[in-house]
Amino acid sequence: MCGIAGWVDFGRDLSGAGATIDAMNEAQKHRGTDARGVWCAANVAIGHTRTSVIDLAGGIQPMHAEEDGRTIAVLTYSGEVFNFQELRGELERRGHHFRTRSDTEVVLRSYLEWGADCGKHLEGMYAFGVWDLRTQTLLLVRDRFGIKPLFYSLQPDGVIFSSEPKALLTHPLTKATVDLDGLREVFSTAKRPGEAVFRDQDQLRPGHTLSISQGRVIDRTYWELAATEHTDDLPNTISHTRQLLEDIVLGQLTADVPLCTLLSGGLDSSAVTAVAASWLRKNGERVRSVTTTYVGYSENFKPDDTRDTADGPFADELAQHVGAEHLHLVLDTRDLMDPEVRLAALTAQDMPTTAGDMDASHLLMMRATREHSVVALTGEVGDEVFGGFRWMHDEELVRSGTFPWIANEKRVPGCVKGQGRGLFDDGFLKKLDMDTYYREVFAQAQRETPHQDGESEYESLMRTVRYVKLMRWLPMLLERGDRLAAACGLEARLPFLDHRLVEYMYNTPWSYQSFDGREKSILRAAVKDLLPASVVERRKAPYPVTQDPAYTEALHALLAETLADPAAPIRPLLDQRAVEEVYRHPKGVSQDWPSRMNVEMVLQMNTWLRHYGITLDI
Repeated sequence: MCGIAGWVDFGRDLSGAGATIDAMNEAQKHRGTDARGVWCAANVAIGHTRTSVIDLAGGIQPMHAEEDGRTIAVLTYSGEVFNFQELRGELERRGHHFRTRSDTEVVLRSYLEWGADCGKHLEGMYAFGVWDLRTQTLLLVRDRFGIKPLFYSLQPDGVIFSSEPKALLTHPLTKATVDLDGLREVFSTAKRPGEAVFRDQDQLRPGHTLSISQGRVIDRTYWELAATEHTDDLPNTISHTRQLLEDIVLGQLTADVPLCTLLSGGLDSSAVTAVAASWLRKNGERVRSVTTTYVGYSENFKPDDTRDTADGPFADELAQHVGAEHLHLVLDTRDLMDPEVRLAALTAQDMPTTAGDMDASHLLMMRATREHSVVALTGEVGDEVFGGFRWMHDEELVRSGTFPWIANEKRVPGCVKGQGRGLFDDGFLKKLDMDTYYREVFAQAQRETPHQDGESEYESLMRTVRYVKLMRWLPMLLERGDRLAAACGLEARLPFLDHRLVEYMYNTPWSYQSFDGREKSILRAAVKDLLPASVVERRKAPYPVTQDPAYTEALHALLAETLADPAAPIRPLLDQRAVEEVYRHPKGVSQDWPSRMNVEMVLQMNTWLRHYGITLDI
């Protein structure tokens, strides 16, 4: 896990641009806590911040490739390529020589061998830029699903790029301006590919490369999800899923630094932890696991519309079952309302969210985990890959003609205006026009969805649901996960997002994926022998939120401070009557989590506008 940065400008000399690049490195120094580097030449300046994970001494960046005593290419790279050892062997057979044990050098040599097609050979999570001195061309590459971020700003004579928006904002040629399109990305839970929040910025689309040379910019697709025939019967599908998961987890246990798993006690994280434990046990090692909960949460837990059970008891049982070295992190309301923690969660993502205490607790869990581990395997994306969301099994929602999770908002009292939009002025919301935005994004995703000939109507419908979930919902989850972990110097790995597993499950009939009438049928069957019966039978539960009334009261106190501040930048955007109604009735509907998100968004957006000095062009 690292930070990358760079600037190419064919109209100026950048050999003295080191200070500009170092400022970009400084802005994302949390992504690289062990080393920092800058390399400059005539029309290019490249930066890197490194958290060492593999070959601690040898993977220094920016990394140079030489030929006949001269530098021919320079790489800045973030991420992990899990098949780097196999690729290294193949490249050696093709005549390449290596100076280090790092996956970084394998990525660089892969570029020299395959050029812009190098991403087709890489398995993992990565974002990188290669400057080719022979052709005076910059190539930017992002992994198949966009696990690792890559933002860029096209300029008249080149491009500026980085891992995070905050690094781009340090550059004198970019501005912190946000227009209506950017605000739609802030509020959206169905992302438009390639869009960024700040007007001067874009994101490289997952599975894409961007080539920049003098007078020419070329965006290419090197991978996309395809529909292929599924030939395995149900028993073989379950068996192959288990084989894939075991192979993927084994590959992701590779690290030269301490490693752990993040364990919630749900099926997904329990499966990853149990498979990791079985591999480590063969070497006489124990898996480390980390669980987060709140003071009194398990003892006082009250089921809600999405959570039937508390995580803690299930996580503890699984940890004991596999013999894990288990850390149980307990948070209280004071932790979640700490101004430093709330600001850190916001600036980690460079945008406000409705998640509130979920972001704060996730950040605190990452910090605590980083005290004893540098790498963490997570169960994230299991729901997206194996069909775990409850709305995926709701006939009315999947046939709603829009994103099912957006249709579900209409059922929730606190989300009548949309998630997190309940306290904003109707005139502002009319300008924002999220209904049109979602209609256009959904239609685009429907057109993209690959289908097989001869599918039944229902299989075709559920293939579309799976596709939009992976390609429109997932980017939001990945961005949050990467940025909150990276803010703490922690590398989060996602075994369930290996492209081989995703491709296999995408093409597995939906009738198989719900063969026992439940969510995640195939995953449950594939790992049930590794888990306690209680975990196998547990129903899907989202990330926990605090149920402490004191948290909501603290939110209302912050809301009162905001209303009392005549210079608060959020004030012109608010429905004053709605805000005052919430303020007057702190024990009313705003006690529930969906309604609470309305307050969270107001508070976060106010802080964001002020902290970043944002100019709204709306």
